[in-house]
Amino acid sequence: RMPEFDVIVLGTGLKECVLSGLMSVSGKKVLHMDSNPYYGGESASVSPLEELYKRFQVSAPSKSMGCGKDWNVDLIPKFLLANDLMGMFHKRRFRKFMSFVLNFEENDPRTHHDMDPHRTTMRDVFRHFDLGDDVVEVTGHALALHINDDYLEQPCLMTIQRIKLYSESLARYSLSPFLYPLFGLGELPQGFVRLSAVYGNSYLLNRRVDEILMEDGRVAAVRSEGEVFRCKQLICDPSYMPERVKKAGRVIRVICLLNHPIKNTHDANSCQIIIPQTHLNRKSDIYICLLSFAHNVAAEGKYMAVVSTMVETCNPEKEVAPGLALLEPIMEKFVSISNLMVPTDNGRRSQIFISRSYDHTPHFQTETDDILDLYHRVTGSEFIFRDPRDADADSDD
Repeated sequence: RMPEFDVIVLGTGLKECVLSGLMSVSGKKVLHMDSNPYYGGESASVSPLEELYKRFQVSAPSKSMGCGKDWNVDLIPKFLLANDLMGMFHKRRFRKFMSFVLNFEENDPRTHHDMDPHRTTMRDVFRHFDLGDDVVEVTGHALALHINDDYLEQPCLMTIQRIKLYSESLARYSLSPFLYPLFGLGELPQGFVRLSAVYGNSYLLNRRVDEILMEDGRVAAVRSEGEVFRCKQLICDPSYMPERVKKAGRVIRVICLLNHPIKNTHDANSCQIIIPQTHLNRKSDIYICLLSFAHNVAAEGKYMAVVSTMVETCNPEKEVAPGLALLEPIMEKFVSISNLMVPTDNGRRSQIFISRSYDHTPHFQTETDDILDLYHRVTGSEFIFRDPRDADADSDD
């Protein structure tokens, strides 16, 4: 008998992993496949550095680049925060907070630090540990998966349990529980993969997808390497369904490896610079984002910057020149130009739901919108984050 699933997800980019996690948490039987041998799809982090050189067909890195294993280079850097990221690295306070969460037991007041889990708000808990706004944003949205900030005024118990569940489910698979991009963005999709695995998702990496089988205009199954997996719905990135997507533009990204911070940024270990379109008579801004050894994405003393924008002429490299000029001298650069693909229809008839390619912005806003839109198309309802395991909790208060 052919294996049957409610949903098959193709591709392990961040958006596919988030949706796969949401489907499995809501009780769907999910199979998640990727034709690549690694997680992350387009949004993967590449390590060691030699791998990046190979991918762009550049001869091996010189010794001056430091140890290859110390680099985790995001192919498409997307930050949870659009301002200077250094606020996230109040490591000592954050470590204290995480140790409180991991040791917290609802029925053992000794673990409560004189706070009442049913009365103290989450905002007061964050205040107690003196965590900055950036850390709060990442903790609430990336670890506890809250979709807005209402939780800050609610009793802290639910949020503590969510962070604990997340950390424990990651720890069970011996991965870091910290989902801000400390080791590159590739950690994020893997976090959602681990969450989904806890809820019983099946995973097949490095599996060729040979055919999507249709019946009466609707998706029926996926054929892969001689096996057929039946499904009611399919979620995938554009690379799996080229005939159901269209080109909406092109994005140029230039990854630059540096041995110095960007001038006039007070030697910041990370920053984002936006060159407004109006300054350059363009339709789209040019974004520059800088990360460094402080985020475990580069070797000691090294920096990684990415310049990105929408392509508007037939000479894309010339378009990003104003951004590159701010980064000189550049040790090595890697240029990629990719098509921005969008689905040709909403997928309701075929039950095939396709995500958009990643755009040129270095933040998650457009990706979040796409996830919410996909969720709405797949389920027919707006996304409201409540923990499905706490469905009855509202009536117990």
